[in-house]
Amino acid sequence: MKLISINVGQPRQVEWHGQKVTTGIFKEPVAGPVMVRTLNLEGDKQADLSVHGGIDKAVYAYPAEHYNYWRGELPDMDLPWGMFGENLTIAGLVESEVNIGDHFRLGNAELIATQPRLPCFKLGLKFGRDDMVKRFLASRRTGVYFKVVQEGQINLGDELELLRRDENEVTIADITRLFAFEKDDLATLKKVVRLSDLPDGWRDYFQQQIDKRS
Repeated sequence: MKLISINVGQPRQVEWHGQKVTTGIFKEPVAGPVMVRTLNLEGDKQADLSVHGGIDKAVYAYPAEHYNYWRGELPDMDLPWGMFGENLTIAGLVESEVNIGDHFRLGNAELIATQPRLPCFKLGLKFGRDDMVKRFLASRRTGVYFKVVQEGQINLGDELELLRRDENEVTIADITRLFAFEKDDLATLKKVVRLSDLPDGWRDYFQQQIDKRS
């Protein structure tokens, strides 16, 4: 897995459906090296910290290969790296092969995978399409959020190296599947609520789903 693009941006105010919205989804590629901090990349900032950013969503990575899919889906759109609001565009990153809790090194920073990205209306704003949120989730091409367990410097071409595989074997793709598609998979739901690196909001949500079905 190789780092193809580093993308950062500051919050800006834009108009969407007649309302002024402040968003940090507009990211632009930058030349490295860049420092990865506990809450974000140097030069980057999230706008609404109630739903974006924080320790468990410090760094957002999106697979470079997904861009080919979206170019097929949206042939009239220009899709530069960073279009999905990701900090890191990484070749070879696969949601079905990354476990919640997997521990990685990138440059001399260390990251732990925590969750998929659930799209909000700001993705629609970025693309200028109201259907983008639904299409993004339906595609299951969510990308991966990471928390930072060791700050460090990253550069283009760095390899995302797996240091430790989480033994629970619950993938990023599993979380998306359980949330949006196969909500009755009790066996996996019971594994999910035991994951120490899954954020509390997710764990509480899935425990509620178990309680409904028990």
